[in-house]
Amino acid sequence: MMFPLVRELAADKDNPIPVAVTCRVLGFSKQSYYKWRKNPVPARDWDQAHLINAALDIHRDDPEFGYRFIADELHEAGWKTSPNRVARLCSAQRIWSVFSKKKGRNRKAGPPVHDDLVRRQFTADAPDHVWLTDITEHRTNEGKLYLCAIKDVLGLHPGLWTRG
Repeated sequence: MMFPLVRELAADKDNPIPVAVTCRVLGFSKQSYYKWRKNPVPARDWDQAHLINAALDIHRDDPEFGYRFIADELHEAGWKTSPNRVARLCSAQRIWSVFSKKKGRNRKAGPPVHDDLVRRQFTADAPDHVWLTDITEHRTNEGKLYLCAIKDVLGLHPGLWTRG
């Protein structure tokens, strides 16, 4: 914005340049300069700055909140704003949930850890003959968490075998 430059040039004590000349050279009207001088910060920018501060306070209290939850909290606090505006402001201010989507999540699985000992035969004649396992890794704030699931094949088809 060139209006502060016009003000500085007009206020120069040694060699002041008239506002009319500066505005003509820079290519805008004197009226727009005087309108800006009367109100240098538009109401929308003022409201937006306060809204960003409120969103930052909410995010500081609960960093796992994304823009949807921040929009809900702002609404409960009395702010009249749309979720789209909150999303735009949060994106511009880099206010993201700590659980936001990570880039590169569409990676292919790595090579198998062990050979396929079942040879894709997912049936069994008796319990405790064929077991299936899977393991996954989840990142947490305290480190990595490994989750392993183990399942007897007969448990997958309850009608095939009855114990007792």
